[in-house]
Amino acid sequence: MTTSFPSGFLFGAATSAYQTEGSLDADGRGRCVWQEFTERPGAVEGGGDGSRACDSYRRWEHDADLVAELGLGAYRFSVSWARIVPEGRGRVEPRGLDHYERLVDALLARGVTPVLTLNHWDMPAALMTDGGWAGRATVEAFTGFAAAVADRLGDRVPWWITQNEPWIISLLGYHLGLHAPGVRDLRASVAAGHHVLLGHGAAADVIHERAPGARVGCALSLFPCDAASESAADRAAAWGSDGYVNRWYLDPLLGAGYPDDMREHFERALGTGLDDIVRPGDSALIGGRSDFLGINYYTRRVVAAAEPGPGRPFPWQVVGPSGDVTRSDEGWEVVPGSLRDLLLRLHRDYPGTPLMITENGGVFGDGPTHDGRVHDSRRGAFLLSHLSAVAEAIDGGADVVGYLHWSLLDNFEWALGYRPRFGLVHVDYPTGERTVKDSGRLYARIAATGELPGAPPAVPPFG
Repeated sequence: MTTSFPSGFLFGAATSAYQTEGSLDADGRGRCVWQEFTERPGAVEGGGDGSRACDSYRRWEHDADLVAELGLGAYRFSVSWARIVPEGRGRVEPRGLDHYERLVDALLARGVTPVLTLNHWDMPAALMTDGGWAGRATVEAFTGFAAAVADRLGDRVPWWITQNEPWIISLLGYHLGLHAPGVRDLRASVAAGHHVLLGHGAAADVIHERAPGARVGCALSLFPCDAASESAADRAAAWGSDGYVNRWYLDPLLGAGYPDDMREHFERALGTGLDDIVRPGDSALIGGRSDFLGINYYTRRVVAAAEPGPGRPFPWQVVGPSGDVTRSDEGWEVVPGSLRDLLLRLHRDYPGTPLMITENGGVFGDGPTHDGRVHDSRRGAFLLSHLSAVAEAIDGGADVVGYLHWSLLDNFEWALGYRPRFGLVHVDYPTGERTVKDSGRLYARIAATGELPGAPPAVPPFG
């Protein structure tokens, strides 16, 4: 078992604009869909919003220093769409671009590679007049935004992520209404997911044109789907769930087009075809434009067969693992072996595609103790076990180029508010004070040496 990572492997951490920046009315920023969603009573646990968050719009230089102090070689951040194009299309706000230019230059000056995300869910609210991502016109608006950012930063940013988690946008934003913009419509969710992928293709073309050496990808939330039993029905349910969560996005992005089995599931659930959403030629506008694949991995889905019915459009349901398993404070199963097998599967099914883990982390609520430090030993164990899984996948031939932990900072966790803490760095929200956790110190040692300390924990078989 190799415990040393390849030379040039990117160890980094990730954040997003709305979750950390605050300063929502600064420098001509427009309103975004999340800003409006948080104003709905009961939409966010505890009633929180992003008006202050981690105050990173003002503390950006300190955060760049934190990344450098941890010895991380990469920092993933997102550019707020509403800061750059406040009305969603048309006028570009130079003060927003100036801010991100300062951040990029500060990272480069500290020896940190910028990994820039264009859409991390903060679509300008004005675009909802066209249906948001459910409307095809938003693809053109997103292309204009991508062009504005690439024109300013294309000469300095080597890694670009066009879209963050298309499935989550589609599912929580447009089907279940649990995230912004709060739409509850299955057909709208299918359209939204497709248009997000079209946006990836269009933005990738723009970036490649303006920054020929840039590497462009899309970050997918991938959940390995395990059958709850060995029965044929449960195995079929797990394959269907995999189509819904994973293959519906992987296949078109990586050149295979939408999978027929999942298209049949959608058409059966909707009672109609998809030809008015997925038009002739669309697959060619999506595929073949990914220089790498971004992987956001948190846990797996254990799936059983179930009859479709009200609230269940497909013949499966997530039942969770049986028995006593390790869980994070949010109740998510901690299963690093599933990350290893996911990476090996991607290497096998989509050969030649470099893989970057763009998010991986867990909710562990440890705070400062009497000595002022945060002794988050469970996050440390999580980090070691998942990095060990990555090392095993690399040993197995997977072309994994980097690991970006979620998150650098505790932050605003969308509809869950400020309760869940994902950070390597603790944030005291009233004061903005940052405290590096023990897990952050551990990660700094790994990044400095490129090696896991001592004998890494054994990663259990998955399945």
